Amino acid sequence: MKNNEIKIELQDTQWNKEYIDHDRNIVRAIVYDENRMFYFVRAVRDDEFGKATLIETSGGGVEKGEDLITAVQRELKEELGVSVDVVCKIGIVSDYYNLIHRHNINNYFLCKIKSFGQKNLTQDEIEKFHLSTLKMSYEEAVIEYENRKNSKLGTLIANRELPILHRAKEILDKLK
Repeated sequence: MKNNEIKIELQDTQWNKEYIDHDRNIVRAIVYDENRMFYFVRAVRDDEFGKATLIETSGGGVEKGEDLITAVQRELKEELGVSVDVVCKIGIVSDYYNLIHRHNINNYFLCKIKSFGQKNLTQDEIEKFHLSTLKMSYEEAVIEYENRKNSKLGTLIANRELPILHRAKEILDKLK
């Protein structure tokens, strides 16, 4: 599918910027099923970012030598236990986590679930972040992101992901 990719540049409005010492290339996905329900991860954190329960798109770091499509398919299999078709690339969001001195290059994709299987979470994802799957409608997801702005990290994530979720809905509406 032909799509005009969006590009968003965001700053960290929650923590003071001292310096940035590394970039992280990340893949993320808006994942949906045949009923147009969306799948996200919920993280329950208590770390240097503070205590928070968050909603976030599934995804993670691109491994050395890995292309973006392979990376997003791997991450979705690991975190959600799903096999997907990549519909299109939505765009890139460049943002910062000043607290950990990191610049994030988030490559977002729209992906449709082909099948469900087993998750393969890391120990950190299980023990530190308590990742679980959220299945919700577009409207429910927007409300959940808005409600999670009650923490500094929740604000950063919502600022990054709500424009992508809105764009994904526009793309899906054109596919009808």
